[in-house]
Amino acid sequence: MALDTSADTPAPLRQISQLLDGYIGRLGAVWVEAEIAQLTRRQGICFLTLRDLTAKISIDAKCHVSVLDGSPIPVTEGSRVVVHARPAFYAPRGSLSLDLREIRPQGEGELLAQLERRRQLLAAEGLFDPRLKKPLPLLPRGIGLITGRNSAAERDILENARLRWPDVHFVVRHALMQGNDSARDVMGALAELAADRSIDLVVIARGGGSVEDLLPFSDEALVRAVHAYALPVVSAIGHEPDTPILDLVADLRASTPTDAAKRIVPDVREELAGVAMMRERASLAIRSMVDREVRGLADVRSRPVLAQPSTLVDAEQSVVRDWRDRSRRSLGHRLDRAGDEIVHHLARVRGLSPLATLERGYGVAQLADGTVVTSIGQVTADTELTVRVADGTITTRTLATDPAATAATSPEDDHA
Repeated sequence: MALDTSADTPAPLRQISQLLDGYIGRLGAVWVEAEIAQLTRRQGICFLTLRDLTAKISIDAKCHVSVLDGSPIPVTEGSRVVVHARPAFYAPRGSLSLDLREIRPQGEGELLAQLERRRQLLAAEGLFDPRLKKPLPLLPRGIGLITGRNSAAERDILENARLRWPDVHFVVRHALMQGNDSARDVMGALAELAADRSIDLVVIARGGGSVEDLLPFSDEALVRAVHAYALPVVSAIGHEPDTPILDLVADLRASTPTDAAKRIVPDVREELAGVAMMRERASLAIRSMVDREVRGLADVRSRPVLAQPSTLVDAEQSVVRDWRDRSRRSLGHRLDRAGDEIVHHLARVRGLSPLATLERGYGVAQLADGTVVTSIGQVTADTELTVRVADGTITTRTLATDPAATAATSPEDDHA
């Protein structure tokens, strides 16, 4: 309803502000198409200025950073977007703004968002895993080149590669590099090159283009074919701002066709210079090693042990002589002690020998059977006896026996 006011009965400003807040609040959430003219992040809140695509109209907007980060592709200043927003009127300042709840890229941004979703799905399957990348041969026998007929990319690669390595061999297969049939043509060329056993790697080259022009190089079937390809694949699409998915699955991404030519073959001049440098380094290393060994040999030869080799032998001979003399002295001392001990034992044995007793005038009487006579009771008169003395034996016969006196003489008799 219209507010009834006059010059005599004006409405307070706060009432007008409240009415405006109510009118705007009844509008509800709306979808708005616009262009982001300005974007600022500040403490978790994003402040934006949305501008109409044709008219010179702009309005402030804000949202939480999660809304902006939730976009499938990065949203920057100049991006064309469709936002789901609720109008809000800030009464204290009388300013109108939009509270954004969702942001969707439009136009080229929507196309990039679709490609980003495809990229994320393929990445989740592991198609871009760096561990699956095949290394490029240092000097390939043959290089398969898939590119447009009579294209600048073909000329750049062939000319630059041959400038670097004149003997490089190319097998060129032409295919559509743009349009709906491009991906199928490229896959057909890949199949043809796979049958050629002289080829060690394949280059897919195009001289850049818009996002729409490069869509065939993000085709899922082509990406999977490159992932399963037996030979290393180099992607040389030549589009720096946007990266086709082929660049991610290829074993090597070159920024331009010229860059691809530099990376698939070595530079013969650099290689020759490297060989010359390595030859010089090897020669220097060998000379240094020989000089070092000569100096070492001279040092060894100057040592006394080699200047007079007999010195070492003489010293060892002296040691041997010393040990020999010590052994002889030790053995002589032991023999002397052993001789003394033998003499002592011999004297003891002789002292205990019956012959020593016989030498003092004693004799041993034996019967005819060899029994030693120790008592007169063993013999009778006319018994034949053998008496052994120190120097022989005497044969005799007994005449009589006389017992020895056993009674001891008393002390009184001795005194008498």
